[in-house]
Amino acid sequence: MKNRHVPTILIVDDERNLRRLLQVTLEHQKYKLYEATNGLDAISLAVEHKPDVILLDVMMPGGIDGVEVCKRIKSTPMLANSYVILLTALGQERDREAGLWAKADAYITKPFSPIHLLSMIDGYLSKQVEEKP
Repeated sequence: MKNRHVPTILIVDDERNLRRLLQVTLEHQKYKLYEATNGLDAISLAVEHKPDVILLDVMMPGGIDGVEVCKRIKSTPMLANSYVILLTALGQERDREAGLWAKADAYITKPFSPIHLLSMIDGYLSKQVEEKP
């Protein structure tokens, strides 16, 4: 029997309650979940686990924000195919443009619908399975 890839998701947010909401939303799916509370840890975990999806807060402590994390991930060849969704309270056009410039795959403003987020993730992962030979 073929070994099936279990998709991995990296949740990056400094707010414990939001990480818990995302974990509860995703834990009933067949995903491996990892968590980080700041940008540097996010990059380190991304390199270690090569997540399929990264849920990334924009405003975080520690000197490196989510936009910068996204730029670094997308410019790292082994991580460039990770699907990065920026989750943020920053909803102005210039904020969205910064996310797109960093090559984020999606930009969702808080508060958001966990069901909509799950649908986006499932849609992306289903498409990845279809595209693999």
